[in-house]
Amino acid sequence: MTIDQRKVAEVLQKPVPRNIKEMKYFLGFASYYRNHIKHFAHITSSLYKLCSKDVVFEITKGRSDAYERIKYELTNAPVLILPDFELPFSLYIYAACSQGLRKALHQRQIVDGEPREGVICYISVQLKDSEVRYRDTQTEFLFLVWALEELHYYLKFAVFEVYTDFTALKS
Repeated sequence: MTIDQRKVAEVLQKPVPRNIKEMKYFLGFASYYRNHIKHFAHITSSLYKLCSKDVVFEITKGRSDAYERIKYELTNAPVLILPDFELPFSLYIYAACSQGLRKALHQRQIVDGEPREGVICYISVQLKDSEVRYRDTQTEFLFLVWALEELHYYLKFAVFEVYTDFTALKS
């Protein structure tokens, strides 16, 4: 599965949004393809904050960089593979309080006689204010539970391994 580059080209020709309405349009469009974009929530967090009620609409260097990065990611997104439920899955999780929760679901499949690991989807989310105060162990467990709930339709009856950089979760 790939991104429709004709639709992306149309959006990429537009300049940086000048108001909240244009920013919401861009974020809505980009969000449709969020499963193709690694770390989507982290990259767009400053743009979403810009759409809040009590925030003055101002495009800073950081927001402009985030906008350009999403445009780049849309044009260079990986081709997602379709899952094969006969094969095991690999779930990669990463939780960072300042950057939110990120996961990637991969699967090793045979393509042209060669084993290749491909991406099925990327999913990321920003932590709520109350969740940012969790200890690292709580954040990692929260994320593992969230990831399993979010991907239950892939993982419920499948064999899978979870990969994390957090040593307390490793057995």
